[in-house]
Formats: sequence, C-alpha cells, structure tokens
Amino acid sequence: MRTVVTSCLLLSAILASTLLLNSPAGFAQDRTGGMSEEVVIETNSLKEPEAGSTETAPTSPAENVESDGDGGFQDQVNDAFGTVNDFLAAGMFYKVGGVVPLAVLWLVMGSIFFTVRMGFINIRAFKHAILVTAGRYDNPEDAGEVSHFQALTSALSATVGLGNIAGVAIAIALGGPGATFWMIAAGFLGMTSKFVECTLGQKYREVRPDGRVMGGAMFYLSRGLAKMGFGPVGAVLGFIFAVLCIGGSFGGGCAFQVNQSLNAVAESIEFLKDDGNRWIYGAVMTIAVGVVIIGGIRSIARVAEKIVPTMCGVYVLSCLAILLMNAGLIPDAISSILAGAFSGDALYGGFIGVLVTGFKRAAFSNEAGVGSAAIAHAAAKTEYPVREGIVALLGPFIDTVVICTMTALVIVITGTYPDDFRTDVDATGTETTVAIRLAASDSLDAEREQSMLKAVNTKKGATLTSLAMDSQITGFRYVLAIAVTLFAYSTMISWSYYGERCWAYIFGDGSSMVYRVIFLAFVFLGSIVSAKNVLDFGDLMILGMAFPNVIGVVFLSGEVAADLKVYWQKYTNGEFVEYGKSK
Repeated sequence: MRTVVTSCLLLSAILASTLLLNSPAGFAQDRTGGMSEEVVIETNSLKEPEAGSTETAPTSPAENVESDGDGGFQDQVNDAFGTVNDFLAAGMFYKVGGVVPLAVLWLVMGSIFFTVRMGFINIRAFKHAILVTAGRYDNPEDAGEVSHFQALTSALSATVGLGNIAGVAIAIALGGPGATFWMIAAGFLGMTSKFVECTLGQKYREVRPDGRVMGGAMFYLSRGLAKMGFGPVGAVLGFIFAVLCIGGSFGGGCAFQVNQSLNAVAESIEFLKDDGNRWIYGAVMTIAVGVVIIGGIRSIARVAEKIVPTMCGVYVLSCLAILLMNAGLIPDAISSILAGAFSGDALYGGFIGVLVTGFKRAAFSNEAGVGSAAIAHAAAKTEYPVREGIVALLGPFIDTVVICTMTALVIVITGTYPDDFRTDVDATGTETTVAIRLAASDSLDAEREQSMLKAVNTKKGATLTSLAMDSQITGFRYVLAIAVTLFAYSTMISWSYYGERCWAYIFGDGSSMVYRVIFLAFVFLGSIVSAKNVLDFGDLMILGMAFPNVIGVVFLSGEVAADLKVYWQKYTNGEFVEYGKSK
C-alpha cells in the first residue's frame, strides 16, 4: 500500500513540476552551478561593510543572482521573489548600531536572557540530558509517538545539514579562525533557547484520540499567551509562525537542500553536471523522501534515528582522522582561534565583526530560537515537559559545538582560509573584496590553491570543505558527496513534518496529503530550478520564524522556570523511576 501511495505522490509531484516548467513563457535554464551558501546571511562581497559604513543592511539575495537575461518565466519569478527578499532582508538584516544584524541580535539576546533566567540549565542538566536520551527514564506508558532519542534525532536531522559543512567554511573565510570561538559560545547559549521552546512544545501539545500528537510553537504561542490574557496576540503570532514555517519547509527545508546537495555531489559525479541529467537526482530524492514522509513522525523518527548517528559519526570520524594526522598543529590552531576571537585586527570589522560572524553561523545552523524543533520534540513520550526540554538542549551542542567545530578545526589546521585580499572596483564604483592567498599557500600546489580560492570567492563552502579534506585524505570528496546527500535527505524529511504540522494547524488534519504532494513537487523542482531568489525566500522565512517565536517564549519563560524548579527538586531528591537503568 505504501508503495502505491508513494508512486501516486511522486507522479503528482512530477506532474506539478512539469506543468510549471511547461508554462507558455517557459523556464529559462541558467545552469551556473553556483551554490548559494549563506546567501541570505552573508554579503555579496567576501567581506561585510566596516562598522560605521554607510551601508545599513547586507546585500540581499537578489544581488547574488546570475540571470541569463532572456526574460523567461523563471527570470520573472526570480525577480519577483528578489523584490520580496529585498524587503525582508532590509528588516531582518538591518544593522543595529551599524554593526549587528537585527535577526542575529534578536536570537542572541533571547538566548542570553533564557540562559540567565533558567539558571544555566544548559550546564547543570547536561549529564541528566544524556541519561534521559539514553532511555534511562523512558516509560513506555507515557503519552506520545516517539522516544526521547527519536525526538532528538528527528530534530537534529533538520538542523544538522549542509550548513555544518558549507556554512562554517564560509564563516571562517569571512571572519577568520576567531569566528570559531564565538560560534561555540553561541552554541552553548542556544542550548537554553532549545530547552525553553521544546518544554513549551510539550506542555501545550494536543494528543489526539488516535494517539497522534499536534504541538509546536503555533500551539504554545496561541494557547500559552491566551492563558496569560493575550489571546488575540497569541493567535496572530501562532498563525504568522505557521505560515512562515510552511514557506520555509518548501524553500530552505526542501528545494534549497536538493539544489545545494546536487551541486556538491556533482563535484564528484560528473554525470550530474550535465543540465539534462539533473532531474534524475531530483526524481531519486523525491521517491526517497516520499517513501518516508507518508508514514508521519513515527516513520521519520525511525529513519532519523539511523541516519543521523551514522552520518554524524562518519563525518566526525573523518574530521578526527585529519586532526590526528595533524596533531602537532592543533595547539597552533587553538591559539589562532583564541587570538582571532579577540583581535582588533580581525579580517574585517575588528572584534565586533568576528564575533557577529561566529554567532551568526551558530544561530543559522542550530535554529535555536526559531521554534522549529519544538514541533518534533512535542511528539516525544514523556510525563514531564521539562524532561523533553532537557533532551532538546543537546541539539545545539551536537550540531554546533561538536560538528561545526570539527569542520572549523579542519579548515583552520589545513590553512584553507584566506589571509590576503585585494579590493576590486567596478565601473559603478562598487567595491568587491577578493581573496588572493590562502594561509596554507606555501604548502599547496598552484592548481589546488586556485580551486580553493575560487570556492572562497564564489562562496561554495561545501566545495571548499571537500577540497580541504581531500588534500589530507585522497578521495575524501566521494565520502563527502555521500555525507552531503544524507545531510540534505535527513533535513528534508524532518522539515516535511514541521511544514505538515503547521499546514494541519491552519487547514486541518484532512489536508495533510495535499501538503505532501506540494512538498514532493518542490523536492523535484529543487533539482531543476536555478532561480536563486525563489530558494533564498525559503531561508528568509525560516529566519523570520524567530521573531514571533522569541516574543512568545520570553512571555512564557516564567512558566518554564517554575516547572523547572519543581522538576529539578524531584530529580535531586531521587524521586524519578529509572526504567532503563541496568541491574
């Protein structure tokens, strides 16, 4: 039965894509192959404006689009989304004080507030979080759909993705080794944001008669704020969050993942570089995603609990192998990271510039404060909402403190980041900073260095990481191609669940199949559409989720603090039954 349903979904997705592609104007097929790493996060030039610059917001995604100029339907759609992106980016990336993007400041200030408000629970409960995730407190009679471990891996599968491989490389190219320090610091702070929002996700969830769970930010925003007497405000914030999450699932959580992973995989599989063959990758991914998402969170959790540990393990072990091969360079790498973190002579913008780069990378990698993970953690079987929040705080630690840091150390130790630049000025007077030398220039052959510099200047982070690792482990690019595919796949299956729950919140449970067909259509389109602004729009919507979410969570944080106090007292008194403790 599942095979039949999957086939129908696939045919519907491809049909929808074909109808779109065969519109009268036709799609312009511009196959530049450029990956839009951090395109909505970073500026068009390699370096961002200095503090005090006349620029008030980073270059929007629209300015990063390469057009074939034939005025085709894809160009028209791309331009339309570019206009919307300009508007959204102007607000989200408005630089407070001329230095810190508003979206980053919003997330960081929220995480600092939550960390202090919860008494540094990210540190106090770390050991307990590991024990709970390991199953020591799993009661099979608790209401819910998945275990603590499955909920964590489902949430991680949405956050552990190409950003861990590609985004970190670009962050170091922009902010230097010092960005790593602030990335780690932001990861620790983000642990508490995840704790608070996922605790609320559990507290305000709905358990349906058939055992299915509905929960997430849209529920605690609408119901939690209504409980405080702000019903209309909560309803509006919950609706806005749901709309943004649906849009984000189609773009950043789906088409963008296929588009980026295909470009990265094509570096190793020449066959996929041919324009006429790209759809094959899209069709395969559509089938693979469809087989899983029709089963809902239980099916997604079963796949995620296998893929996430495997892909994280393979990637981390590969990084560790490179670090062990260069063990003598680790002290110097750590010294460079610490020196760069506080240096007034950092690559751009001095101390503030490198700090913002590190926090930015972490914020967009682990999604702490965005509210997305609360949807997955709401489905966990547990008697205490706080317990699931404690499990959730491991997410940013694994995603940012461990995996992102592994990538960063490899980039720093191999010296595959720029240490010399030039500034080009075009006919309009626009300045663009171009990397012209890598830190490891003396130990690299000219051809490899040029390939790496090209990856830096075109912001192809996955390519840069692949080249860096391949320079240490011959043939590693093939391993990375597999890892990239798994990262993208796991992200898509989890984001399909996030989007579906928000879709059901607005349109009702009976419409879930409609959402799945649309989602699979975007999976297929991600392999053949080159309109970058359409893809970047999804990322902007994911970022936008943080604004209604953090507002509500700040107001509801008092409830969480009170619940935490009660739970922690019981824990310290040894009142909890340990079901999974070995005899």
